[in-house]
Amino acid sequence: MRKLTHDEISLNRNTLETLHTINKLPVTVILNSIRSSYNVGSIFRTSDGAMIEKLILCGYTPHPPKDDAMKGNKDILKTALGSTKSVSWEYVKNPIDAINKLKTQGIKICALELTENSKPYYELTKDDLPLCLIIGNEITGVSQEVLDLCDYSIEIPQYGIKQSLNVAVAYGIALFELRKIFDAK
Repeated sequence: MRKLTHDEISLNRNTLETLHTINKLPVTVILNSIRSSYNVGSIFRTSDGAMIEKLILCGYTPHPPKDDAMKGNKDILKTALGSTKSVSWEYVKNPIDAINKLKTQGIKICALELTENSKPYYELTKDDLPLCLIIGNEITGVSQEVLDLCDYSIEIPQYGIKQSLNVAVAYGIALFELRKIFDAK
């Protein structure tokens, strides 16, 4: 076994110029009041890896500069490693506005949150797509006001003494399960 070089890996990757040819995962993600710029940057990078439709940053979630001339949170750029250019994103102050707009487009709304009716993330099917996945604050999670607008919620079962994972880690687990479901024959 030989580790591939960066150049060898790059030969099989898409570029900003070929993004329009990619079969994107029909998932829009709402980040609601995420505190950490590093978590946001990590979520951008994971979103690129799974090639989602769009990220919608809401509340006080920090956001990257739209271009090099604009001010924005540069810490996101450190973690995102260029994915802020490959992942479509927008800032919408109120998540309720974003959710209501997506609902008019027939998109199901799903929170990644422990609720009384949440189901394991791996029980999602292709019938659940297209989907809006809502990711909440690192401490308080998805607010009840937002949960009231969701069609359902999913959870990642926990087996240790802690009740949750880091928000960027949990997002990666759920997102790549959705990618696996989408890509299945």
